[in-house]
Formats: sequence, structure tokens, C-alpha cells
Amino acid sequence: MRLSIFWRLVLSSLAIVALMAVVNLYALLQVHQLTALSTQLVSYHYPAIENAQLLINTLYSQLRSEKQYLAVRDPVFLENFKEEGDQFRQIFAKVQAQESSAEGRKLLGDVLKLYEDYQVLFRNSLHRRGRSAVGSGHERRRERLVDDITARLQTYIDLHEIKIGGVLSDARTRATHAEEITSELGVVTLLLALALAGLASYSILRPLRRLQEQFRQIGQGNFSEPLDISAPRDLRSLVDTANWMRTKLQELDDMKSEFLAHISHELRTPLASMREGTHLLLDQIPGPLNNEQRQILRIMDDSSQRLIRLISTLLDLSKMEAGMMEYQIVPSELKRAAESSIKKVRLLAEGKHIQILSEFPPQQLWVPMDGARIEQVLDNLLSNALKFSPTGGTVTLRLEVDDERNAVVLSVSDGGPGIPSEDLPHVFDRFYQGKQLGGSKLAGSGLGLAFAKKVVEAHGGQIGIESEVGKGTTVYFLLPLAPARQDS
Repeated sequence: MRLSIFWRLVLSSLAIVALMAVVNLYALLQVHQLTALSTQLVSYHYPAIENAQLLINTLYSQLRSEKQYLAVRDPVFLENFKEEGDQFRQIFAKVQAQESSAEGRKLLGDVLKLYEDYQVLFRNSLHRRGRSAVGSGHERRRERLVDDITARLQTYIDLHEIKIGGVLSDARTRATHAEEITSELGVVTLLLALALAGLASYSILRPLRRLQEQFRQIGQGNFSEPLDISAPRDLRSLVDTANWMRTKLQELDDMKSEFLAHISHELRTPLASMREGTHLLLDQIPGPLNNEQRQILRIMDDSSQRLIRLISTLLDLSKMEAGMMEYQIVPSELKRAAESSIKKVRLLAEGKHIQILSEFPPQQLWVPMDGARIEQVLDNLLSNALKFSPTGGTVTLRLEVDDERNAVVLSVSDGGPGIPSEDLPHVFDRFYQGKQLGGSKLAGSGLGLAFAKKVVEAHGGQIGIESEVGKGTTVYFLLPLAPARQDS
């Protein structure tokens, strides 16, 4: 009986975990042994050497205090001698308590005996008066005792240094051996883990890849062929769900096509008729008009035109979302498209007494694009800029060549109220409308920037926005230059 995907994953994971556990346990054992060696160095050998050095320094300090006292018989030096002796005994007791080797304990025993002889020699000298009372024999015996104590302490230090060398050598040997064994185990574990993971993945991913290819066909609009995939029982329900989804998508695709055709006929056609009728009235063909009638008809004409554009944009966005939008991309001159868009909105700008400035480079800018769609983007950006610019303001359309990215950057700037920072991340969302400072929603459908983003990205470009409340807004987009004409 073939294993299910669940048990394949479980058994493969357990095998990999077991292999990794063996490697980790061995590594932990070696680390524990190295830690024990390091602890021995830090807690035993190094403190022993340090304390032995301190004993030598204390002995020499006591010797200086003795010489000073015998020379001038000042009680201060005698007190120093006693304090240094107490300090010597305290340090010695600490060293003796920590020493565990027989050789080390013998050396420390010799040091203690010699030190006691030195103390007796000093006490004998206390009963003599004057420098002449302390003969040369006393000094020779004292120097001999101090040299013997120092020599044995130095031997004690050498003993621990030799042991440190042995511990370090042992640690290096263990570390090298552990590194070799761990590396070998790691390689073996890695190879086995890769083999197990490969087998498990292949048995799972092979049917999934076939299913993915079928999903890709569905994403491209091919709903007619049912899914026929031999898969484990775990994936069988997924295949059945995909077939159900394919059927539903086919129904939705049919409904969408019918809806688009119906909305195009039922909305655009009567709106076009209304607009034509409005034009006939404005041309005074049925009869003369007074000023109020003319003004009402112009409002009706403007509203019907705006509604037609809104419906067209909404239908275009629906096509883009469905991946059905077709672009006629050919090398076109971008400055010409920008000038054409400026002409379209110039009357609107003059009505609001807004000046439109254009800043173009002298050379031609050939860009692979669908000229009509890019003009729609420019129309939307300029219309937005004019809508939010105050009366008497300025709108600037700027074209700049980015040599580093071999692209052209087009930006539209206005001096309007700006966009709050919390609204900026959402301005390219469909139907999103920001708020004015007073809290009321901004006028508009929320489709213009969403449409612009879709068109620019379909051309392989990037779009962005910069704004500061009270200082205006700049919308910019980048399009790659046509390679064949970028130097024209």
C-alpha cells in the first residue's frame, strides 16, 4: 500500500531529525569535554600560577620591610612585616587548599617549612640591638632561605605551566578530531537528508506541478479542458476542487463577457445619444437659446462626457484585471503625446486661470508605448492637477531623461492642498478617495490613478507620488527609452 503524503513527510522528517540528532549529540559531547578542560585551566591552573606569583611578590615585600626595620628599628616597618606575613599565609593557605597533585603538595610543604625557618630567623634578630648586632651570617642565611622559597615557588609555577601545555595540547587534539568527525557526519547527514528530501519532494511535487500547469491554463482563460491528473489520495480532493473551480470560472467568464457587452450597449450608446442631442441644442439648430439655457446644456454636456469617460475607464480596468487588455506598443515620441494632452485641458485651465508650464528636453524622446493609453494617463494626471490647483495657480508637466536607467521620467506637479501621509499608500487603489483637511471626501471616482498605474506597469514602467500637505502634489512615472532611437 502506497504511503500518503502525510506519512511520507513524517517519515522523511523523522529520518532527517534522527541523523541531525546523532551529529548534535556527538558535537555536544565534544563541547562538554572541551568545556571541562577549559574549566580546569580557568579554575585550577591559572589561579595557582597567579597566586604563586603573588606569594613571591609578597615574600620580597616582606624582605624589604625586614631590612628597613633592622636598619632603623622603626615600628612602622615591623608592622608592615607582620601584615605582609599574614597576607603570605592567607594566600598560601588558599593555594594549598586548591592543590590536588602530590608533586605540587610536596613543593608547597617545602615552601611552608622554609618560610617558617625564615620567620624564626627574623624573630631571633629582634633580640639584637643595632645594625652591627645582626651579622653577615644572618644575612647570608636569610638570603639563602628567600632564594630557596622563591626557587620552589618558581618550580611550582613551572609545574602548572607544563600541565597547562598538556591540557591545551589535549584540547587541540580533541578539537581537531571532533572537527573531522563532525564534518564527516555532517556531510553524510546532508547527503542522506538531501536524498530523502528529494525522494519525498519528487513524489509530492510531480502531481503538484501538473496541477500547477493546469491552474496556469485556467489563469490564461482556458476553462474548457477538465483536469485529469493521477495523484495520491491526499491530492485527489484538490483536483476535484480545481475541476469545480474551472466550471465556476467558465460560468463567471461567460457572465462577465455578457455583462461587458450589455453595459457597453446599454450605457454608452444612450449617453452618446444624449451628448449628441446636447450638442445640437448648443448649436441652436432647434432654436435660439438664452444664457441660462446655454449654461445648463454645457453642464449637461460636461457631465455626460465625464460619465462616458468614467464608464470607459471602468471597463478598461475590468479588462486589465482580467488580463484581456490589448496594447499596441510601438516606438512613439513622448513629447508629442504630452503636448497633445496639454492641448486637451488648456480650455479647462484657462477657465480656472491656471497656467500650465511644460519643461521638456530639446531632443526627441522615443518610447515603446501605446500612444492612446499613455495619453489617457497624462489626461488623468493633468485633470487631477487642475482639479486640485487653486485659481490662479500653476501646473507643471516635466520630462527628464534618466541616463543611468536609460529611461524617461514624466512628472505632473500642482500647488494644491496636498495629500495627507496616511492616504499616500492608498492613492493608487481602485475607488480609493482621500479626505480633505476638513474631513470631507475629495471629489472624483478614484479610478484615474488606478488606471494610470495599470497602464504604466503594463509598459514596464514605474509610477509614484510625492505630496506635502499645504504645498502640493507631484505624480511621476518612468518609462524605458526605445533602444533604437534613444540618441535621436
